[in-house]
Amino acid sequence: MLVSYSSSSEDESDCFTVQRKRSCNVTCHDEEDLRFGKRTKLEAVNSHGSNVQNKEVLPEEERGRLPVPDTVLHMFREEQRVDDSAQHGGRVRSFKHERGNWATYVFLPYTPDEAFLELLDEVTALARSLDVPLNHAEEFHISLSQTVVLRHHWIQPFVQSLRNSLADTKRFLCLAQRLNIYSNSEKTRTFVGLEISTGHAQLTELTKVIDKTIEEFRLTTFYQNPSFHVSLGWCVGDRTDQLQSACLPQLQSLLDHHEDGPFQLRIDCDELRCKTGNKVFSFPLPK
Repeated sequence: MLVSYSSSSEDESDCFTVQRKRSCNVTCHDEEDLRFGKRTKLEAVNSHGSNVQNKEVLPEEERGRLPVPDTVLHMFREEQRVDDSAQHGGRVRSFKHERGNWATYVFLPYTPDEAFLELLDEVTALARSLDVPLNHAEEFHISLSQTVVLRHHWIQPFVQSLRNSLADTKRFLCLAQRLNIYSNSEKTRTFVGLEISTGHAQLTELTKVIDKTIEEFRLTTFYQNPSFHVSLGWCVGDRTDQLQSACLPQLQSLLDHHEDGPFQLRIDCDELRCKTGNKVFSFPLPK
């Protein structure tokens, strides 16, 4: 059986011709596309009135990139906080503010009644007449710890430890009727307070329980031989001597000869609170 084969040279020639046509077609289309693309880009540039010769050509990956807003650039920048004592009645911060540090203390709250607020107005008015600019306290409580610093991730363990420690502490009653003068550790403020008489022993035992939690976090425990009190008012600076010698007798006389009889402050100690930063945790005491 005979089979007819075409010449190999003719096949190669035909194949070369076809490839050349294809290559020419592809090259022509590519060049045409490039020319069209360049023409389109130039027209786009010229339509905005830009100088084509001076136009900077950006890399492809940067052409669609948008600028980062300033608000995002400054979002995580550390703020420099400057404390201005003039904005806080002359009060000075006990320790420097740092991000992530939470000022924390434990206390027994007291909600004032009308009789207490009237007496407070009389006390501050008398103190000012004696040349002592006494300011009202912003809130009323019995402090059961010093102000300590907690890191944010310590807050929940600290609160839980307190809750466990206070589980068996029973509620009790406190009474106060004698004034006393106090100052903070830095001697930047002086206070007039009502000193607790009845309930002092229970408060002492309570601070021992709280100190155990504070020691777990290696923080400063409460004062030795504390004088538990409710602050009525404060003034800037160390005015301890002036208040004790010139003001305290007259202020105490005001309480002793009150129109309804000697004033006595009564506090039902049925709830403890822990304030850390702007958070307040409550610990109800069982009966």
